Amino acid sequence: MKAIAIIPARLASTRLPKKVLREIAGRPMLAHVVEAARRCPQLAEVIVATDSEEVLALCNQNGWHAEMTSPAHRSGTDRVWEVAQRIAADVYVNVQGDEPLARPEHISALLKPMRDRAARVLVATIKTRCSAADLNNPNAVKVVTDLEDRALYFTRATVPFDRDNSGAVTRYKHLGFYGYRREALEQFCAWPESELERAERLEQLRFLDHGIEIYVAETPYDTVGVDTEEDLRKVENLFHHGGTEITEKDKTKRG
Repeated sequence: MKAIAIIPARLASTRLPKKVLREIAGRPMLAHVVEAARRCPQLAEVIVATDSEEVLALCNQNGWHAEMTSPAHRSGTDRVWEVAQRIAADVYVNVQGDEPLARPEHISALLKPMRDRAARVLVATIKTRCSAADLNNPNAVKVVTDLEDRALYFTRATVPFDRDNSGAVTRYKHLGFYGYRREALEQFCAWPESELERAERLEQLRFLDHGIEIYVAETPYDTVGVDTEEDLRKVENLFHHGGTEITEKDKTKRG
């Protein structure tokens, strides 16, 4: 199974302009993401997909494979699909350029069901146990899965609801790493935005609306996606203190 990672990296982010070029621990955010992906042994190649000459120059300077893509794309997934049409692979892994805490283990986890269950799995992603701090945070997306590890729903709400206040309900946070087989990626980009997707602002719901199963693997490693200055400071603080792993022990402390 040939798997390649494609890292969408646009500059026109509204809440944190040029965020993939912002420095964390003295290096551009994008450098942390690219190097984490390149450490994953299951990947044949890592490609940055950008619409920016500035990002392209950074990639060339560091010897990273980069592809220029259309500035008209509405999402990173559309950018991944443009590159996928040029470069053949069995599985395309979408690693967002604003995930500086990305680890090779994240990618290995989502690729496992695609290897173990072969062609049955068209789309895979990952989850981690939700910390108390993220429980009621709408920016931390929750996922509920069935007994076969297939996603039932993704939402910004706190689910499952603990009606009896038992305290025994396990909740999972969704981490935005994806693996797609080519046919699923092509279909996704051909479908219009769905009603659920529009309501929650979660594009993965488009797959569920069209009956495409998403397999969800578990990882002990949380991440902090960077969308704001506050997120950037949080990640910078983690790097400054020499620890970039957010594991179960850390989540308990944060709660």
